[in-house]
Order: sequence, then C-alpha cells, then structure tokens
Amino acid sequence: EVFLPLVITFSLFAESPAIVIHGGAGWFSNMSPDEIKDLKKGLKMAADKGFDILENGGSSVDAVEAAIIILEDNPLFNAGRGSFYTSEERQEMDASIMEGNTQNAGAVSGVTNVKNPISLALAVMNKSEHVMLSGEGAESFAALQGLEIVDRSYFYHEKRYQSLLKAIEKEKFGTVGAVALDLDGNLCAGTSTGGMSNKKWGRIGDSPIIGAGTYANNNTCAVSSTGWGEFFIRGVIAYDIAAMMEYKNISLKEAAAEVIQTKLTSMGGTGGVIGIDKNLNTVMEFNTKGMYRASYINDSIMVKIYANE
Repeated sequence: EVFLPLVITFSLFAESPAIVIHGGAGWFSNMSPDEIKDLKKGLKMAADKGFDILENGGSSVDAVEAAIIILEDNPLFNAGRGSFYTSEERQEMDASIMEGNTQNAGAVSGVTNVKNPISLALAVMNKSEHVMLSGEGAESFAALQGLEIVDRSYFYHEKRYQSLLKAIEKEKFGTVGAVALDLDGNLCAGTSTGGMSNKKWGRIGDSPIIGAGTYANNNTCAVSSTGWGEFFIRGVIAYDIAAMMEYKNISLKEAAAEVIQTKLTSMGGTGGVIGIDKNLNTVMEFNTKGMYRASYINDSIMVKIYANE
C-alpha cells in the first residue's frame, strides 16, 4: 500500500475584484464641459474594461494592462498616442508594471515607436530576465516580441504640439495608471506616461521607476503615482506607502495621506497616487486641485476629476 503525503495549500481569495484608474493629477484649468465629458468617458471605458476582465476571473495583471491600453490609445491622456512632445519635437514614452504575488516587474523608458508601452513593460516582466529596458534596445525587444510598432506620426496630436510651443512658459506633466485586485487575491499596479512637455536631455520621470511610480506587494498594497516625477523618485513614493503599512502597521488610507499630504508636500512636490490593498480598501490621494480618476468596486463605478467632487 502506497501512502501519498498530504499537501495542504492555502490561498487568499478576494470576495470581489476591484480596479482603480488615474489619468494624471494637476490643475486642469480652462477645460470646457465637452472636454470634461470626454475625459470622464475615457476613464469609464478603462475602468469598465479592467473590471470586466476581473469579474470574469482574469488576472489583475491582465486587467491593469487592458485598462492602461485604453488610456494609451486615447489622445486626451498623456500616454501613448497623447504623449507630450520633448524639446526635440518628438514623443518619448515610459511605462512600468508590477505584480504583487512575486513582486516581479518590468519597465521601459524613452520608447518612440511602440503603440502600447505598457504591453512592452509587461513583456519585459514576463519574457526577459531584466526589469528595465530603454530607448532603441527596448524598441528592438518590442519588435522581437511581436508587439505593434507604429510610425512616429501615429503619436502626432495637434493639441499636444501646441502645448510644446507654450511649454517655455509653464511645463506640464501627466500620467495614466491602474491598480487592481483579482479574485485570486493578487494585486497589480501599472503606470504609463508621455513624460513632461518640453523635456530635455532624455529626462526620465518616476513612471518607469519601480518603487517610485509603481509598486505592488500582496502583503500590503498596489500603488500607481502621477505628478512631478523628480519628487516621486526622491521620495520613493509608491514603495514608501507600502513600507509604512508594513512597518508602522497603519492602513492604506493613513499611509497614503501621510506620504502625499505631509512628505511629498513638504518636499515641494505635487501630484497623487491611487492604491488598493488586499482587503479591497482603496485610495485616491492627491495634493493638487484635481486628479483624473475612476474606480470600479462591488459593481459600482465612480469617475471624478476635481478635488471637491
């Protein structure tokens, strides 16, 4: 008689999936009612797509990628097709993604011809031994993986180009991102950006930096950042929120508020984060007048722009 060992496995399952989306934080002055309507429509489409994947048993990674692709394809947002122009009159895009179960991550920076940079970041995570690739090397890897390569004219957007012409007066920022919890209890965070308008010298912000713009850990939370990237890098903002939860044993809400409203603000930085933890708690914390944001939790969708909504 053969006795097989008894193996007991434990899994954390979420009662309900959830996704939170952001489309950038800032001041958002002089927006027309039609622009506001279109922006909210874009956020809702991204949240709907991500939640549909989660509700049907898909992974948080798939949901985050799909939601961000919708925002990258929408020229109203500063990512993918709507990316800001550099001082050299071209677009350079960054993205990152991280999953909370193993803390595996992938990131890319300075890509110019990849239709969806978030998918390239995911390919780096899943199909290479690296975490971050940049520039022409990242683009070569994208082609090798069969990702869609487009002519740079695909990214042309007249409004973004006019923003470049005015950027000498005031630089502009913007980012998109998503965080999600799937039915298996796994967290994921992703971020994608077209960077800073009129940026010079190959500047890279926080969006592709794991721990600054993106972080996920099933033991704590998943976070995606948006704002003045230099400050998010210096403050390691996304990881700091998770670390405070772990080491101070405080809630996601408390950690995000302290990091954004106290730490980031005292440094002189502006922006915000979205976050979700393993218990379905979420945050949308920012110190600007607004942040494009949406969430889909417990079959309830919410879309907002301004702080007082």
